[in-house]
Amino acid sequence: MTIPTSRAELRDAIAAEFARLDADLERVPPASARESVLPGHVKGTTMSPADLVAYLVGWNEQVLTWQERRAAGLPDEFPAPGHSWGDLGSLAQQFYREHEDESWEHLRARLTVAKDRILALVDARSDAELYGSPWYRTWTMGRMISLNTSSPYRNARTRIRRWLRTL
Repeated sequence: MTIPTSRAELRDAIAAEFARLDADLERVPPASARESVLPGHVKGTTMSPADLVAYLVGWNEQVLTWQERRAAGLPDEFPAPGHSWGDLGSLAQQFYREHEDESWEHLRARLTVAKDRILALVDARSDAELYGSPWYRTWTMGRMISLNTSSPYRNARTRIRRWLRTL
């Protein structure tokens, strides 16, 4: 899939990648959702399908937090308070911990809600707002959204599908 460069392309990429991922998540046996069967986001670790969804929820909600902080005139906290871009593995593990007590169904529902909120955010922005100028360093707002939604959805789908083939 090409990198989105307009609001319509971004919306289509998020919706399409999410729909494909969601169809594969539907195939995960709920009894296996908390089994550590996938390579983790830190080298040498494993995670469960639920951890993978928690990771996606974490990043989707982080995108929304960035937007909310900007709208409120608060300083940016990239990627998240207490974390640097060079140590995203620890942020992934934080996302796993934050959602470890949530059911598979709740995690999936929470991801859907976050995705829907991001689509509403995209719909409320013009092409110029999303892609007309840098929003964070050299990245446009649209690219930052894509990097934390459609791209990880595609990566997660690859991980889930690889594991599902072993069942």
